[in-house]
Amino acid sequence: MAQPAIITVAITGSQPTKAQNPAVPVTPAEQIESTHEAFEAGAALVHIHVRDDEGRSSSDADRFARVQEGIRRHCPGMIVQFSTGGRGRDPSERGSSLKHRPDMASLATGSVNFATIIYENPPQLIDGLAQTMLAHEIKPEIEIFDLAMLYNARELVDRGLLKPPVHVQFVMGIPGALPAREKVLDFLIGELAEFLPGATWTAAATGRHQLEANRWALAKGGHLRTGLEDNIYYAKGRLAASNAELVARAAALCAEMGRPPANPAEARNLLGLRPAS
Repeated sequence: MAQPAIITVAITGSQPTKAQNPAVPVTPAEQIESTHEAFEAGAALVHIHVRDDEGRSSSDADRFARVQEGIRRHCPGMIVQFSTGGRGRDPSERGSSLKHRPDMASLATGSVNFATIIYENPPQLIDGLAQTMLAHEIKPEIEIFDLAMLYNARELVDRGLLKPPVHVQFVMGIPGALPAREKVLDFLIGELAEFLPGATWTAAATGRHQLEANRWALAKGGHLRTGLEDNIYYAKGRLAASNAELVARAAALCAEMGRPPANPAEARNLLGLRPAS
């Protein structure tokens, strides 16, 4: 039997707005409802950013906690992953939500250009976030926006700040970072096998590249990510109606390619996570 594929839904992100797509969930209540719909459509893991009352990216730990509480109530067993990403957030506050002990949290292991800005992740910040995740038994998802970040993750393993086997996400299609090219993904998978043996991986891509990256990941033994954070469109010129609509398409693609969507228990087993409480 083919290995199940974990579908991650990135529900909100730090950039998309309701002006761009009214379906983007911004308030905690909207985020819980959108996640529940995506869960029923086949997502086993949710990646969470929160926003303030003005819709701006926020590190408000209480909001993260409210969203997590609602998801755990309405989506039994679903893996909750908090973002510690930096766009629009004070570096000193990016790990403040980790005290609420989500199952996972994102961890970018280097700085990188994002079009006209620099996504800054200095070594001291990376070490601090990794140490906090270790202390709270949170599994990091290593965000690979550029090649050096993969090798930096190996160095963190060597220093005892990451527990192997690790889980990484290759993020492609952001201008200034990794391009969304299949041969680039093939190279990354090869380097991952050499430098972080036993690692699991997900491929994510932005905009029009989202669907093709889903196909690549399924064909190459990885896992996939979809959601309004990465792409507010369902097709050219047609906005996505919801996160659930994007997840349903990803689940259909899994069936088409012979890799059934992982349920939450299967996803936890694949990622080496503790059972849901």
